[in-house]
Amino acid sequence: MLASWYDEQGPAADVLRVGELPDPHPGPGEVRVRVSGVNPGDTKKRRGWLGSSMPYPRVVPHSDAAGVIDEVGAGVDARRVGQRVWVHGAQSYRAFGTAAQFTVVPGPQAVPLPGHLSDELGASLGIPGITAHRAVFADGPVDGRTVLVHGVLGGVGSLAAQLARWGGATVIGTVRRGGDLDRVDPGVLPHTVALDAADPAAEIRSFAPEGVHRVVEVSLSANADLDNAVTALDAVIAAYGTHADRTELPFWPLLFNNVTLRLLGSDDFPAAARRQAARDLTAAAAAGALTVDIGDRHPLEDIAEAHDRVDAGGRGRVLVTVSP
Repeated sequence: MLASWYDEQGPAADVLRVGELPDPHPGPGEVRVRVSGVNPGDTKKRRGWLGSSMPYPRVVPHSDAAGVIDEVGAGVDARRVGQRVWVHGAQSYRAFGTAAQFTVVPGPQAVPLPGHLSDELGASLGIPGITAHRAVFADGPVDGRTVLVHGVLGGVGSLAAQLARWGGATVIGTVRRGGDLDRVDPGVLPHTVALDAADPAAEIRSFAPEGVHRVVEVSLSANADLDNAVTALDAVIAAYGTHADRTELPFWPLLFNNVTLRLLGSDDFPAAARRQAARDLTAAAAAGALTVDIGDRHPLEDIAEAHDRVDAGGRGRVLVTVSP
C-alpha cells in the first residue's frame, strides 16, 4: 500500500517518507478501512513535543480519516464490509495511523458515516470532535445553560460551539482579535467577543448577566482570570489546552465560586465517553448541525507540506487525500 511514515522525529520535510508498505490486515475485533481522506492533526508527535520520544520504531501518522471498510477480523459482523465510516484515534497507542491507503482500527473506532455526508466532514470529526463533545457534555446536558467557547475559529472550538448549540445551550464564543469577528457566522453563533476588546469580561457578561455555566477552554494560562470573572456559581471550566506548562490560577476566587476544573486528554477519554461522542457527532452532523471549514487539501505525496501548514496555523482544516 502507499503510505507515509517517519522513523525518527524532526521537521516534516526531513523525516516524513512516502512509499510502499505491506498491507495491514485486521485482527480479532478490528476492521480495515480503505482510506480516502485524513486530517493531519498529529504533528506534535512527529516534532517530539514536550520531550516525547518515538513510541514505536516506525510511525504512520494521523489518527482521523474517512473511508470504506474492506476487511474485518474475527468477531466483527461481515456485513460491515463496504460500509462508509469515519475513523478516530487510529494512532492513539498504536504505531500505524491513517496516512496510508489502509488503516486497521478496533471496530468501534470506525463509525458509520451517513450517505449524505461528505468524506471531508467525516475526516474532520475524529479527535477534534470527540474532544469538543467531552468538553461540552462531560458534566451533563447543556440544555438551557450558557456555554462560553474560546477559540471558536479553531477545530475543537468550532465543533464545541456547534455541539453546545445542538444540545440546547446559549453559546457565547470568543476570537483572539477584533479583526476575526467577521469570520464568525452570526447565524450560527450570534454572540461573539474579541479577547482584545477593552473589557471582554463585561461584553461576555452582557450576554450572560448571571455568568456562564460551562467554559470550553483552549488556553487556560491566558484566560484563567477572564474565566474567573465570567463564571457562574458551580460552573465548569473544561480545558484542553494551555500555553504555559505550569499554569497559574486565581485559586481562591475560583474556590469560593465552587468552580470545577476539568482537564481533557483526548487519547485517554473513557471508552464509553468516546462511543457516546461518536454517536452524538454522527447524529448532529446528519441533522445538519455540524459544518467544518476546510482549508488546504494535499495529496499524500505532499504530506510534509500539509504538516507545515498545520504547524504554521491559519484558517480551516487541513486534509490529506489518499489515492485509490
